[in-house]
Amino acid sequence: MTAQTNVPSLLSRTGAVSVLTLAALGGTMLVPGATSEAEAATRAVKALKIAASKEGSPYRWGATGPHRFDCSGLTLYSYKKVGKKLPRTAQQQYNSSRHIAPSQRRKGDLVFFHWGGYVYHVGIYAGRGKIWHSPKTGALVRLERIWSPSVLYGRVN
Repeated sequence: MTAQTNVPSLLSRTGAVSVLTLAALGGTMLVPGATSEAEAATRAVKALKIAASKEGSPYRWGATGPHRFDCSGLTLYSYKKVGKKLPRTAQQQYNSSRHIAPSQRRKGDLVFFHWGGYVYHVGIYAGRGKIWHSPKTGALVRLERIWSPSVLYGRVN
């Protein structure tokens, strides 16, 4: 089938308005109820601000807030406050996020620390190579420079 024979078929299935809309958007198809990139970015920045507002909260293994957190509990809490549900553990959050290249990272993306194939820690990217996170027993939620090259990035849609 050639491109010429596809056009009438496409027009009959989607309607001229949909095809023109698709062309105007540069081929990006919008699905009703889907989150736009701009909405996702705004939500991510809001989640980042929520995490930052928890500065000084103590670490507690398994805690999901609002006063104590473990690493994935902080990310879960922050995104829940902006209407996005994340799974409980850092590994599950990595598995459910859209994986992105380091060059694509932006504020509010999740930063996953890994050893081999195992994700063991997560924080929220704050820009300039820093994350908000709840590091370990005896520590407080804080802003810290990414200390390892063994990181992966994920975006919450």
